[in-house]
Amino acid sequence: MSNDVVVVPIKHFDVAKERLRLGHVTEVTRLARTLAEGVVNAASPRPTVVVSESEDVLRFAEELGAEVLLSNVSGLNESVQWSYEVLTPRFARLIVVHGDLRFPQGLGDFEPEPGITVVADHHGQGTNVMVVPTGLDFHFAYGPGSLQRHIEEAERLNVAYRVLRDSPWRFDVDEASDLEDP
Repeated sequence: MSNDVVVVPIKHFDVAKERLRLGHVTEVTRLARTLAEGVVNAASPRPTVVVSESEDVLRFAEELGAEVLLSNVSGLNESVQWSYEVLTPRFARLIVVHGDLRFPQGLGDFEPEPGITVVADHHGQGTNVMVVPTGLDFHFAYGPGSLQRHIEEAERLNVAYRVLRDSPWRFDVDEASDLEDP
């Protein structure tokens, strides 16, 4: 297994998944914890680091056997960028995985090809999983349309990339309809 690390940025569970809360989905906090647990467990045996500004999330991650990083910044892009810089001396690549994947199985056995790999969300617009070699001047750009921005970033750096559109990891949970069978 290569010198890769799975990085899972996670918000406070009690405020995560705002669109689900607005959609009147019940027990969103519990759902967020369950999804995150599935992702962290699926990353085994690969080293896994959970990044959060929440002490509760970090305790949760430690109980699952993950290493933790208390983020000193807020926001997904800022937290992932900071993690990338902190972990670069220790690992060859970061595999950044959202903590809300419905079907995270296989993350720990995934052997990406050289370069950057982007797993598109099921809408074909976002980025659910991304593999980035360390030591690059890579700028993370999550949010609506992140798939295209991450492709443009790979092109800017002249780094080979591939986009996976049919991975089971394309299914994340942001809205109530994401809980229905794909």
